[in-house]
Amino acid sequence: MSRTTLRLIVLVALFSGCSSQPDEPSTEPFPVHTSDREPTTGVAHELTEGVPLYAGSESCRDCHAEFHELWETSWHGLAMQPYSAELAMEHLRPLEEPIVIDRREYTVELNAERGWMHETSPDGEQSFEILHAMGGKNIYYFLTPMERGRLQVMPLAYDVNDQAWYDVAASGVRHFPDQEDEALDWTDRLFTFNTTCFNCHVSQLATNYDLSTDTYRTTWAEPGISCESCHGPAHEHVRVFEEAAARGEEPDDMAIIRTSQFTPQQMNDLCATCHAKMSPISIDFLPGDPFFDHYDLITLEHPDYYPDGRDLGENYSMTSWLMSACVVQGDFDCNHCHTSSGRMRFSGPEINHSCLPCHQERVDNPAPHHHHPPGTEGISCNACHMPMTRFAGMNRSDHSMRPPMPAATLEFGSPNACNMCHTDEDAAWADEWVRQWHGDARQDAELERARLIDQARRRQWDRLPEMLAHIRDRKHDEVHRNSLVRLLQDCPDPVKWPVIRDALQDPSPLVRSSAAAALGDSPMTREILDDLLEATRDPYRLVRIRAAMALAPVPPHMITRAGDRESLERAVEEFTTAMSARPDDWSSHANLGNFFMQRRDYEEAVEHYETSYRLEPRSVGPMVNAAIAYSNLNRRGAAERSLRRALEHEPDNAAAHFNLGLLLAERGQAAEAEQALRKAFQEDPQMAQAAYNLGVLLAEHDLAEAVTWCRKAYELRPEESRYAHSLAYYLHRTDEAQAAIEVLRAAIDREPTYWDAYLLLGEIYEQSGRPEVAADLYRQLIRQPALPARIRQHLTRKTAAGGS
Repeated sequence: MSRTTLRLIVLVALFSGCSSQPDEPSTEPFPVHTSDREPTTGVAHELTEGVPLYAGSESCRDCHAEFHELWETSWHGLAMQPYSAELAMEHLRPLEEPIVIDRREYTVELNAERGWMHETSPDGEQSFEILHAMGGKNIYYFLTPMERGRLQVMPLAYDVNDQAWYDVAASGVRHFPDQEDEALDWTDRLFTFNTTCFNCHVSQLATNYDLSTDTYRTTWAEPGISCESCHGPAHEHVRVFEEAAARGEEPDDMAIIRTSQFTPQQMNDLCATCHAKMSPISIDFLPGDPFFDHYDLITLEHPDYYPDGRDLGENYSMTSWLMSACVVQGDFDCNHCHTSSGRMRFSGPEINHSCLPCHQERVDNPAPHHHHPPGTEGISCNACHMPMTRFAGMNRSDHSMRPPMPAATLEFGSPNACNMCHTDEDAAWADEWVRQWHGDARQDAELERARLIDQARRRQWDRLPEMLAHIRDRKHDEVHRNSLVRLLQDCPDPVKWPVIRDALQDPSPLVRSSAAAALGDSPMTREILDDLLEATRDPYRLVRIRAAMALAPVPPHMITRAGDRESLERAVEEFTTAMSARPDDWSSHANLGNFFMQRRDYEEAVEHYETSYRLEPRSVGPMVNAAIAYSNLNRRGAAERSLRRALEHEPDNAAAHFNLGLLLAERGQAAEAEQALRKAFQEDPQMAQAAYNLGVLLAEHDLAEAVTWCRKAYELRPEESRYAHSLAYYLHRTDEAQAAIEVLRAAIDREPTYWDAYLLLGEIYEQSGRPEVAADLYRQLIRQPALPARIRQHLTRKTAAGGS
């Protein structure tokens, strides 16, 4: 994990999701330092009224011995296990040479009783006990107990494939093409198991976090992914069958969730709860539930993906899976290729059978399709359509199943299957062969999609019409459509709003949720308000809570339709429940702060922002937002302290410099304000509001430079009326009347009801010796039915008196 990871989490947390963690009421305390694979140790069997109880995987053995053995030895069953001498002897090699990390030297001690990592640093020596091992298919990560109940991922992990120890944090550094990254310290909160790794390595976990003391009493029923993780609580199932067996009968009700009866969507949703880059939004997922009732999904707005959707960082599988034509076009689920224990159904000579029955002809006669000699790796469908890459020591297959696109490698640097095998050749060579075999147009559609994602990430909007067309065109997969909706958050052009509003009707709940979230920044017309209120009744919770957040600024008197207030209140309750479910997650508190800020409840907002900061002092977004809340409470000193804190952690943060500039300007500290605003624009040359405020500030003593900065703001955001008005005003003051007139005319064309533009334009005509043109303009304006009465009366008197 890396510092960029934290910055990315800020974006995810504030704009697309939250985290929650189930509190399992049916388990007795199960101390992390004594956990083992005996499920009855941590599972309560006493019935609790209304609460389904878990029986533990061992209870499945008597009736399902074969399946139990397959599960017990699978990577699902072994997702976490206690450290043991057997584990060390069978799977780990000794560390021969110390590993040095930032002036600290680490060694590993593996003995018959316990395992240790020893740290030697300028401050002395420490030893950390290896308590648990996670994973094992590619990597073994290890956990050690720390203060206040934390389980911490240890500094060294073991690469199973290379049979070597390595630096965990350094392996998580992202190699982005346009930004630098650096490793976090292994003791960082982001490496804390209790809050980061949770439910995909143990079963029926309860974090039991006390916010007041920042302490965990984390419990779980059993390590690994248990039978009940996929089949739900089994206590009643066991009881029913024991009683039926005693009577010699078959029970009428199995009293358990049967995945064999799941639809493909239900099966995919079940697997996605661990195999997705996502944010939880509920505390109560059960197998069979819809994924988007409980989770949000990260898509290509995130730089852990290349613009063409290939993996750069660690992304698991679900996002690329939803980009696969196999998934989009048919009833295709994870169990087609994998068993429920996670093993491959087909391997060796039968590996291509995974592509049956849909691609029977190509499996039977593959050579014309793959163009590789018999007996080579290239004859496998997976070699070209699911190439395997590595990140942080983890192997991962591309589940989008798209063909190789070396042209995308040339343009974006993303990996392609051809050059993974032909390492002695370059992407241009591979691209030439792909074009020779499949024609020049083969890669065009994917390249076009990737270019739009890339341009939206760079906030280049010259191809906005094509982006909007892609959102509307449902032949594009939901990941692509959703990514563009989210990326358009930074687009200032209001032409986007009708398309985003239409996206509320998209068949994908993921797209609908992102559209609802985006519309929170739109002009709240009656039509958009009604659409968002309707979204609070959407079948999917994700859509409902995004709509609730978007509606946070709407005053109650605007909600007049029958039933709307009740559905909004229910959605708000769902939202606050989701955000409150995991009190150790700083981003949840940040989201609550944003919600209360929108509602103008600044005291409540500050409380949540400060809690977010206390949990994660580097979380710059909440600190900047806290400053805005403090300013609204007239607590300017607290606002400045919050911004200074943000800049200590991220000295180049544009938003912090911008808000500091506004605060200093308000205090009359013009020189310091100017410096802060210049720094904001330097760090974000797209920040039109920084240029605008700098122009207004400089107008006191330098009109020429005021014009320069107001022009920058206007060119970045020509649709922003006040930027046009200010630029025209300062142009007029510098004797550039004609240029001012042209700016105002353009503003009126864009917004015919922008009355201030008419009035300034008339004033310029008058002062330029063209009173008749001004009078004609005023008469046209008076005839506008929407003109406010006070302006109409003023202009009527003016024209009647011949005052042009």
